[in-house]
Amino acid sequence: MSDYLLEKLKDPEIQQSLDTILDNLPKLAEMTEMLTQTYDLCQNLTKDRVFVEDTIGGMKEFIQPLHQKAKEVASTVIEANDHAKSSTKTYGLLAVIKLLNDPQIQNILRFSEAYLKIAEEKKQHSHQ
Repeated sequence: MSDYLLEKLKDPEIQQSLDTILDNLPKLAEMTEMLTQTYDLCQNLTKDRVFVEDTIGGMKEFIQPLHQKAKEVASTVIEANDHAKSSTKTYGLLAVIKLLNDPQIQNILRFSEAYLKIAEEKKQHSHQ
């Protein structure tokens, strides 16, 4: 053995670490076996075309409705923006008061109030 290695082995901290490793060797061997089995399983699954295709198909089934909904929302936003830009309509106080009775406007106001309240509460909690 080299002198460096012998010096390292004399270090009490190294000896304690080696004792810990030796005491836990059965657990380490078991963990190594489990990791090897998990690795082998993953390797086999990635080579299984049916499994891979089924997994991809499942992901597509989950993602596609979300993607479609996102496209619908984006389309509505673009269309509403175009209408708003091309409109020259002026809203007076009475028109605004009348709009306040619209159920969708009420939903937006309730959502906005709840959002602002929760955002403020989270802001206060994060500063504590």
